[in-house]
Amino acid sequence: MYGNWGKFLRVNLSTGEVKVEEYDEELAKKWLGSRGLAIYFLLKEMDPKVDPLSPENKLIITPGPLSGTSAPTGGRYNVVTKGPQTGFITMANSGGYFGAELKFAGWDGIIVEGKADHPVYIYIKDDNVEIRDASHLWGKVVSETEETLKKEIGSKRLHIASIGPAGENLVKFAAIVNDGHRAAARAGVGAVMGSKNLKAIAVEGTKRVPIADKQKFMLVIREKINKLKNDPVAGGGLPNYGTAVLVNIINQNGLYPTRNFQTGVFELAEEHSGEAMTAKYLIRNQPCYACPIGCGRVNKLPTVGVTEGPEYESIWALGADLGINDLASIIEANHLCDEYGLDTISTGGTLAAAMELYEKGYLKQEDLGEEAPPFRWGNTEVLLYYIEKIAYRKGIGDKLAEGSYRFAEMYGHPEFSMSVKKLELPAYDPRGAEGHGLGYATNNRGGCHIKNYMISPEILGYPYKMDPHDISDDKIKMLLIFQDLSAVIDAAGLCLFTTFGLGADDFRDMLNAALGWDFSTEDYLKIGERIWNAERIFNLKAGLVPERDDTLPKRFLEEPMPEGPNKGHTVRLKEMLPRYYKLRGWTEDGRVTPEKAKELGIEEFL
Repeated sequence: MYGNWGKFLRVNLSTGEVKVEEYDEELAKKWLGSRGLAIYFLLKEMDPKVDPLSPENKLIITPGPLSGTSAPTGGRYNVVTKGPQTGFITMANSGGYFGAELKFAGWDGIIVEGKADHPVYIYIKDDNVEIRDASHLWGKVVSETEETLKKEIGSKRLHIASIGPAGENLVKFAAIVNDGHRAAARAGVGAVMGSKNLKAIAVEGTKRVPIADKQKFMLVIREKINKLKNDPVAGGGLPNYGTAVLVNIINQNGLYPTRNFQTGVFELAEEHSGEAMTAKYLIRNQPCYACPIGCGRVNKLPTVGVTEGPEYESIWALGADLGINDLASIIEANHLCDEYGLDTISTGGTLAAAMELYEKGYLKQEDLGEEAPPFRWGNTEVLLYYIEKIAYRKGIGDKLAEGSYRFAEMYGHPEFSMSVKKLELPAYDPRGAEGHGLGYATNNRGGCHIKNYMISPEILGYPYKMDPHDISDDKIKMLLIFQDLSAVIDAAGLCLFTTFGLGADDFRDMLNAALGWDFSTEDYLKIGERIWNAERIFNLKAGLVPERDDTLPKRFLEEPMPEGPNKGHTVRLKEMLPRYYKLRGWTEDGRVTPEKAKELGIEEFL
């Protein structure tokens, strides 16, 4: 087998048993790898109804077949589990170097089962795997954990994925952080890791990923890298200004969510844009493994020293969503989220819901405490104070740690949670991009943009420009392609930013050269469709009710955008959703049919 090693590491923390889980190429040809193989293992081995924070939930950490190769952005890995924030499948993705190092050690992934009776970490050096005591690491922030383990193990090759205090304290939106500042963050994967008393995974490897035709692969790779470098976004905007190049673009297009999505225009957006960050704080770019784009930012602040980030989503979540424009405060808050192991999108989204509850008088100062900063729009004191409270579940931080939906529900107004399936929405108001809004409503992990990035055609013009308020079947068909192709890219172990410059045929070329296959573009998209449908089956078994869960906050359906280019618009979800189900080949009420399951070869899971 090429690309994949054909084996997963199975670690049972309850018993201390470590085993090798082998699989054959036929399974790889059906699921490709990473996100695909992970949903296969979960459906095969685990009841989707399990409590996400129980020992019965499994945590699968897995790079893809192109991870650890010279394919552009070949450093990604996925964390797939049942998310405690949503109660559904989640597949959190991260870059850096950890995913590639796991492949160098000779593994396609780790299946973590059970729960240790005390804090532990997993140490992997090629075929040598040990479960070690981590009592001395428990309570440490991410940077301290990494520094301690590197000194303890004494290896320059070592790459680490760990949780901070937020994961230890089972914050519903805790992240797993690798390489200091790269996070697999969404839906509480860090809380699942914490529930297993697993503090960290440290890995070093000396192997090379097997490639079917090295010469052909390198020729293909050079061509794709050249395409990326000549693309105006992948080769221009992202390396020059980072993902925050989007701040001004999205704001000018009138869908930059401001003050908990009450409007789509932030009057002070330019002050925390990528251009502003580059001018004021940037030291250098920080690319992930094998990345020709290099969108990562290394910044320097007097308060925290040298740090990485923030990305576009984090700048928005800790900035405009709270009415905050002070870039220094946003960078410091992002740094704290990395240290504590928090998802920045959900952190900001939860604080924004609290601010609106405070503004409307449902959350009162006595609920916060006399010394606590008031939840007023633009109040930078909110950031550092409440981020710490959330990570350690102190005071009202214990309630905030449940996420915006549960928090707002406690105060009788869940409608102030801008979330789908209880997962906070990212930095695009769907009233300015209705296909993207349909993507939010139908996304398998909830309020997610990255698995169906319709901002590309609706705003940025990739692969071509589509009217953001067109809700025709053509728009819905494009969404299906984005969802299925994103599943393929995740399963391959690549970054979704490669879609700025590369199309489905390009991914086919790289995979075929590496794996020695002769698959068509349609064959790969069928794998993506299989993954998407399998995840849907998992969610349905976990208790998803389509008429309740495939929806958007009422704000987007009933409150027209108050200003800007999208003034007067809502999301016409009711007009799109039935056609989405039909085009997916599902029932009228959004369930995978036996015919569709059989077509995709997943009828055993239905």
